[in-house]
Amino acid sequence: MAGGIFSSFGGKSFDDKISLKRIIKKYQTPTVKVSLIAIVIGILTGVLIGIYTFLLNALTGTFFGDGSVFEIYSIPKWYVIFVPAIGGLIVGLIRKYYLKTHYGVDSVIEAAALHGGRLRAKYALVEAFASVITIGTGGSAGKETPGVLMGTGAGSLVTKLFNLRGKSLRTYLGCGVAAGISAAFNAPLAGIVFVVEVIFGELEAKTFIPIVLSAIFSTFVFQIFFGTDALSFPTLSLNNPFFEFWLFPVLGILAGIVSVFFLKCFSFVRERFINLKIPHAYKPAIGGLAVGIIGFFYPQVFGLGYTVIIDAVTNSFPLTLLLILIVLKTVSFSFTIGSKGAGGSIVPSMFVGVMLGSAFGIVCNDLLPLSIDHSAYALAGMGAVFAGTSNAAFTSIILLLEMTQDYSLILPFLAACVLSNAIVRVSNHDSIFTELLRKKGYNIKGGHEIDVMESILVKDSLNDDPQTVNEYDSMDLLNETFIHSMHSSYPVLNDKNELVGIVSIQDLRERTVGGEKPGKESEKQGEKQGEKQSEEQNVSSIMTTDIFVGYPFETLDVVLDRMTANDVSLLPIVMKSNPKKMIGIVTRKDIMNAYNKSVFTKVQSIGEVREEGVLEDDEEDKK
Repeated sequence: MAGGIFSSFGGKSFDDKISLKRIIKKYQTPTVKVSLIAIVIGILTGVLIGIYTFLLNALTGTFFGDGSVFEIYSIPKWYVIFVPAIGGLIVGLIRKYYLKTHYGVDSVIEAAALHGGRLRAKYALVEAFASVITIGTGGSAGKETPGVLMGTGAGSLVTKLFNLRGKSLRTYLGCGVAAGISAAFNAPLAGIVFVVEVIFGELEAKTFIPIVLSAIFSTFVFQIFFGTDALSFPTLSLNNPFFEFWLFPVLGILAGIVSVFFLKCFSFVRERFINLKIPHAYKPAIGGLAVGIIGFFYPQVFGLGYTVIIDAVTNSFPLTLLLILIVLKTVSFSFTIGSKGAGGSIVPSMFVGVMLGSAFGIVCNDLLPLSIDHSAYALAGMGAVFAGTSNAAFTSIILLLEMTQDYSLILPFLAACVLSNAIVRVSNHDSIFTELLRKKGYNIKGGHEIDVMESILVKDSLNDDPQTVNEYDSMDLLNETFIHSMHSSYPVLNDKNELVGIVSIQDLRERTVGGEKPGKESEKQGEKQGEKQSEEQNVSSIMTTDIFVGYPFETLDVVLDRMTANDVSLLPIVMKSNPKKMIGIVTRKDIMNAYNKSVFTKVQSIGEVREEGVLEDDEEDKK
């Protein structure tokens, strides 16, 4: 009986095993596999960012917190000038002997667009933790880029662990980005949107679920085990909603102008450091020294600046201080990252935005007959400058909503963020991320590199001083023009310099070979016939008036397709507002020259980047 019971039990166990196998087989689909891996990436990212935050807080407290080394050892305060320089030197040496180059959000975009999502995990993680040194010693940078790098590094480690290849790597890269932004800002929705808006440039159903899962689990792990270390603000409201709403578009325009200044300042400083003829390892130290000098007088620029941001939103800073901090934070960030320090740009741009918005609110309260609380304007400015510098208006809006946990101000926030983004797009087509890629020779749009011809505008390659003919020129003069020219057609202008047609050598040939040669006397007599014959001997009698034109802000691929489709070798370029006013011409040769020049520049730029990041360091090692 015992044997029967045992046998029965054993049979049931066997059946259970068979059922379990069937269940596993049934649900072991690609979607489930990708989702589980996404969860692992999210958990690992949450842990890494937790460790990162602990180290950053510890190092920051050592030099800038209560009970800092300056207080414990009675070190003179002016020594703080050298702290960012020392941190910069350490980062420079790490970059020289290990990293060899710079890793940032631009590197992640490049990996997603050009390398199928492949990124070197060890370099991404070392770059991320190098930012602990930069920011912890006072460097003016943000921790969102380290968050992104830790997420993508975690994703790369997991894919190597499971020996994953193919197109799925790009999805896992997105999972890491979403997880990093989500945990860094305690904002999972913003992390998801950031991937779509900045990294991929599009939303795909197959990537959406794993990206969401990574963002959720990364934020969950960070909150459970490490608490929260992100910006959060009290619920805000407008005292006079109808009247105050119209102030936010004005703030958005100002934020766009400040964003352009932020980008231009960073680009200028970065170029100066690239051209600085000293070993690369010392450049972050020089940048750190500049930050240290600024921070000695205005310590608000040191580090992340979270406490300064919160204080500026909840309290009222002097207007002069706010305006000074807009400039000095921009300059400090430019020196920190432009000199190849480690860190991100989002938090510094948000810092600048808070100062701008707070100053705007204070000025409006003083000038207008309204009771205005500057806090809402400070937050709107924060999102608007972030939207402008990062070209991520939707992400900035979502981030604001997650930070405030309040949707009552969504309309003014939208107005400010969208207008700021529009101002930057008009004056500068690149974000702070894509500008770095363009310096490398890449032109990425919508998460993919676009064709060279699609990236060149007609206005940048046209001939703005072309040879033309007048509609009243004689056939003999036209014939001489073609004999001494390399062109097969010319734009025809009237006495008012207005475009009236195109004349080609084929038009002239058909006229002269067809039996009505220029200068042939008609057998008919009369003044009217003589005038008619005189007209027939002008360019206007043979020119084509049904002409195809191009516009200065079209791309070369568009005008080349138009030329090919209509079998023409030349297009007059006119303004849409005045189609008769010709500003230049474009020929097939001009297009090919522009293409070859762009390709050559790209190859040269890539070579310079490689030389700057790797080859020169290797040469220094040999020395």
